[in-house]
Amino acid sequence: MPLKAVQQIMLGKVLKNEKQARQTLAAIKSAGYDGIELCGFMIHPTPLIVRLLTKAAGMPSGNGGKFDWHALIKESGLVVPSVHTDLGSVERDAKSVSDEVLSFGSKYAVITGMYRFDYSSSDEVHALAQRLNDAGKKLKADGVNLIYHNHNCELFRCDGVNSAYDVLIDETDPEFVNFEFDSYWFAEGGADTLQYMKKLGNRMKLWHINDRGARPNGKTMTPIISSDSMELGYGNMPLDALTNQALSVGVEAVILESHKNHIDSDPIKSLSMSAKYLNGRVK
Repeated sequence: MPLKAVQQIMLGKVLKNEKQARQTLAAIKSAGYDGIELCGFMIHPTPLIVRLLTKAAGMPSGNGGKFDWHALIKESGLVVPSVHTDLGSVERDAKSVSDEVLSFGSKYAVITGMYRFDYSSSDEVHALAQRLNDAGKKLKADGVNLIYHNHNCELFRCDGVNSAYDVLIDETDPEFVNFEFDSYWFAEGGADTLQYMKKLGNRMKLWHINDRGARPNGKTMTPIISSDSMELGYGNMPLDALTNQALSVGVEAVILESHKNHIDSDPIKSLSMSAKYLNGRVK
């Protein structure tokens, strides 16, 4: 059975101090989750500009960079299925990345996409595939596996036919590079999420799950409303079909990630509502 976990990025509002962090981790455990997926920039001190940018995007990072995460996680009884990092960090010092991942009892370092990168450039995307292979080979030497996490920008047709994601799948070596598939972002980008999950097959080691829909409050001003992330089972994504596919290929962890639009603006209430779906389907 895969682990059920929560991505740390959705918890910034409830990580203001260590006491609150303990309460948050306890609430995650109580809701039925097994683990928390850590985000590198939330477990280390980060520049003010990074904190401001994440907050502006609706994802406050909290004060986690000041906490002893090893102690907090041990006390909580949760496990760490993976640690999010960036490709530049691996390329600069793969050993440090590996050491940190292993220190949390994990084996996966997840690359969270590329910043200031042109996913519509065929040359850049082909080069990225090779960079991922090289980085994965370095991590593998230390017993850590490299995983690539998508958003929606990988859906650019980088050569007029194939998406950047197709190129990354086709040109990376499964021995050194595998995937954490985020079905929400591909649904947001208009892709057939189930078909991409089938294409990945057992290269999808981790799955970022979310639902997508709208939460109107009374009458709408126009017939068109904006959609956003939703608690599992409260949106319109085909979660049952996606879950069946993920389970069929032996995905190792199903990880809830929603950045904002939490019910009552409360990430704990939101993840607890989503746990009802996961506890009924992932068992």
